[in-house]
Amino acid sequence: MAIRAVLFDVGETLIDESRIWGGWADWLGVPRPSFYALLGSLIERGRDHHELFQLLRPGFDLAAEERARAGAGAPNEFDAADLYPDVRPAMARLKEQGYWVGIAGNQPARAAASIRAMGLGVDLILTSAAMGFEKPDVRFFQRAALASGHDTAEIAYVGDRLDNDVLPALASGMKAVFLQRGPWGHIHSLRPEIQRAHLRIASLLDLPAAFNGIDGVPVRR
Repeated sequence: MAIRAVLFDVGETLIDESRIWGGWADWLGVPRPSFYALLGSLIERGRDHHELFQLLRPGFDLAAEERARAGAGAPNEFDAADLYPDVRPAMARLKEQGYWVGIAGNQPARAAASIRAMGLGVDLILTSAAMGFEKPDVRFFQRAALASGHDTAEIAYVGDRLDNDVLPALASGMKAVFLQRGPWGHIHSLRPEIQRAHLRIASLLDLPAAFNGIDGVPVRR
């Protein structure tokens, strides 16, 4: 079945989270190299990255700290300046070639407005908060497919993680595209399960031409 729709993860797929992680390191008073090393260690071990905050500050309350940061003028938010440089041209190219394009990620409800303000011209923006399910729950992907109006077999899901993106997307019946960048992308690229992805790319600009490599599926025009 031809690919007719493309869904994108958010963090480290569209958004470079370097500034965000650096902001947390500064807020907690932890040297950035130490902060990043701990984050990488958790990723390597397959642990939830939120454990990092508990390691550094036992009893850490994320919601309370986010309120404190907002009050101090250092909100935990991303904006258009955090977009990877290949995002806009890749989105434009996909739309020009007739693909339905959406964004669906594990994000708080407020993230939808932030993404919408970037003017990416996508057809749909979904957050886990709005859907009521978080990746890797397969129901997240099923709800996203339903909202897109496409069969799961017609959808390519693009993300930087095996655990949250590639494997559950495959389980839902979608085509899985692994984007190798960011901390998860580089660490997960070393795992044998990466062979299960339909495609591996290093840039979003590799789409949509790379779709020709998925079982001979033609690019839709």
